[in-house]
Amino acid sequence: QLRRKRGGTRDARMVAVITLDEHGGRHFRLPEEADLEAARQAARDLERIASEHTGPWPFVPNEPTPECRGPGASRAFSLHRYGIEQWSDAYLPRQALALGTFCRLVGEVREEILKAGGEPGFASAVGLCIALAVTNTAPIASAVSWCDKNGMRTAFLGSGLPMKADFAEANPLMPKLVGGVEYALGLVIAFLDRERAAIQKEGSVARSSATTIPLPDDSVAYLVSDPPYYDAVPYAALSDFCYVWLKRAVGQIHPDLFATELTPKAEECIMDPGPPAEGGVNKDREYFETTMEAALADARRTLKPDGVGAVIFAHKGTAGWEALLNALVNAGWTVTGSWPIDTERASRMRAKDSAVLASSVHLVCRPRENPDGSLRTAEVGDWREVLAELPRRVHEWMPRLAREGIVGADAIFACLGPALEIFSRYARVEKASGEQVSLREYLEHVWAAVSQEALRMVFEGADASGFEEDARLTAMWLWTLSTNAEGGRRKAERIRQKSEGTRREAEEDEEEADEETGGRSFRLPTSAFCLEYDTARKIAQGLGAHLESLTSVMAVEGETARLLPVAERTKALFGKDEAAAPRGKRKKKDRQMKMSFAEQLEQAEAETETGRGEKGMPKVGRTTLDRVHQAMILFAAGRSEALRRFLVEEGVGRDGRFWTLAQALSALYPPGTGEKRWVDGVLARKKGLGF
Repeated sequence: QLRRKRGGTRDARMVAVITLDEHGGRHFRLPEEADLEAARQAARDLERIASEHTGPWPFVPNEPTPECRGPGASRAFSLHRYGIEQWSDAYLPRQALALGTFCRLVGEVREEILKAGGEPGFASAVGLCIALAVTNTAPIASAVSWCDKNGMRTAFLGSGLPMKADFAEANPLMPKLVGGVEYALGLVIAFLDRERAAIQKEGSVARSSATTIPLPDDSVAYLVSDPPYYDAVPYAALSDFCYVWLKRAVGQIHPDLFATELTPKAEECIMDPGPPAEGGVNKDREYFETTMEAALADARRTLKPDGVGAVIFAHKGTAGWEALLNALVNAGWTVTGSWPIDTERASRMRAKDSAVLASSVHLVCRPRENPDGSLRTAEVGDWREVLAELPRRVHEWMPRLAREGIVGADAIFACLGPALEIFSRYARVEKASGEQVSLREYLEHVWAAVSQEALRMVFEGADASGFEEDARLTAMWLWTLSTNAEGGRRKAERIRQKSEGTRREAEEDEEEADEETGGRSFRLPTSAFCLEYDTARKIAQGLGAHLESLTSVMAVEGETARLLPVAERTKALFGKDEAAAPRGKRKKKDRQMKMSFAEQLEQAEAETETGRGEKGMPKVGRTTLDRVHQAMILFAAGRSEALRRFLVEEGVGRDGRFWTLAQALSALYPPGTGEKRWVDGVLARKKGLGF
């Protein structure tokens, strides 16, 4: 139905009107006839103006939207499949009329400045600044924009442009509010005010391919590059959203920049898993590495032999990192350091319930060149010496990162700089047999060294080798996901300090956790404990674990690996068919919460009933992790007596590894989760039970 309606923007029904009072409060009312007539009048005016328009491009963009050609494209775009085949289909008539009018006014402003005797360069600069404000309004003035309790939200979610079932139409004439052109113009003015004092010299800007930089050899002292993040973002296709409006606003001022219908995409350096466009190149991993290597090699050509480069990268998967690093080393660079810098908003949509980086890692690089600028090719590294130095460097670096609050995936990738300095200082590294070592093989050892060092930090001096592979993998998995969790670590430290207390103290901690999460019921999102499969595989490999033998604690779903929440392990731990996790805040007398676990455990106890009619306990778990999870489930179900018998009579609590692992998991589980409250509840009973 939507495809037949080209997305439905031309006959979308207005269901409510939001008004604002002088204090910023919002009020809702049904649309009145005047509201509906205003929208109808805008549609009539748009039709008339568009038919009378005589510019080089139609008044409203008729350029095609990106097609869903393959897995990568469909992940980023879904508009096309709903019938939004042209960019004009993504706007209500009133929105299209407003944006088209603003674009026309940009040209009129420039003409007025010229008529008043202004210089052409100044007139063009003013027009461009206004055009930027107009195109920054477009993502919030479309039929895929939306509204939440905080106000208008952009059409873009993460690195894509998804379809919305319903949407909000912002008033573009609102004063100083998000969604209005005045707000967008204010951002441009604020930037100019802030930067004009700092900019004392004129600069030059040139558009060119990164593989053919228009600068002479050895001409610059510093290089900063933020290259494409492998397969994470289809940059060119996304930028078409604003390109079509920017072309109408300033296309005649800068005809060389807007000579094509849409942004050029043929040479874009991304890894696109979808089938290539007609006549286009297959943008697989090899294409990304080859093109990136050519770009980084040309960047090194322009840098002085003693110059410094910074390459910024943020990707949560090891495949993307390996592709970039391979290109960097092959292009003749030595990596001398890496610094994660907080560049991402934790509240951004891409970060919701997802294991994404909180930082962009800045790789500090220097040319592997001689003083005359020629590439050094004579140094050959000994594989045994490189491997011997690697764990020492990681051991020096990881505690430093931890002291600065850098943990999880950010810390893993921040270790790449020191690790790569060992390898990339040589033209090549060889084994005793003369065989050259590939960067990919070296990185396998890097992931292992980082995993083992992180595990030593997680268990705070305890011998991690004393734990079975499921415990080692679970701890490292949770640590990898703990990116940007400073508040969670502070909370974990407070819990550890209290964990020797009484049950009352544990319940107070539960209340505190509820306060920190706003009293919301906790429901674990499906992506909460997910990692890219290859990342999980490398972590497991570094710890001496094998994913194929750990299906009771993790599951592989396509290209994603998921650590099973404790509730999902009930069947494996107690032998029952199903047990749903209790949701929300734990209450002493919450019968509904007790039902799932309690009934399952009663059945398990009945099956182990002795000949004298005494109920026994289900079989004690095989591994330390199994036993900790069993205790957590007993606590969550409110089975205090069963938990006591499990820890005391079955002897589980007499194993020091049990409490060490429980302490580690308390620090690793996210604050506010059921797992976090359950393991803290178990820890709070340690002293009372005599352990």
